[in-house]
Amino acid sequence: MSSPEIASLSWGQMKVKGCSTTYKDCKVWPGGSRTWDWRETGTNHSPGVQPADLEEVVKKGVKTVVIGRGMSEALQVPPSTVDYLKKNGIDVLVLQTEKAVQEYNALAAQGVKVGGVFHSTC
Repeated sequence: MSSPEIASLSWGQMKVKGCSTTYKDCKVWPGGSRTWDWRETGTNHSPGVQPADLEEVVKKGVKTVVIGRGMSEALQVPPSTVDYLKKNGIDVLVLQTEKAVQEYNALAAQGVKVGGVFHSTC
């Protein structure tokens, strides 16, 4: 199962190839995607992305996770979150969202089992 391409990104909107939903924030993994609803885990810009935000993606058997911090990089990623991924043997890239989408799509095109969480505003 391959990771779906992120077809488009603009402020507050993301589209994933093969999915009719337009996302504000999204999670992607080999074979699927869904809305990333921060309310599920109490996520906020600070302290930012929590391990709980990534558990679902990790369980899909990814080898790499790409985290998009937002267009202006307002979303924080604490060291504990990076450590969580590394302890699970997963490579992690933390980037501004436009760069994160480029990297994610490049990895997906190479057939890497890549997942991601992307914030499409600030």
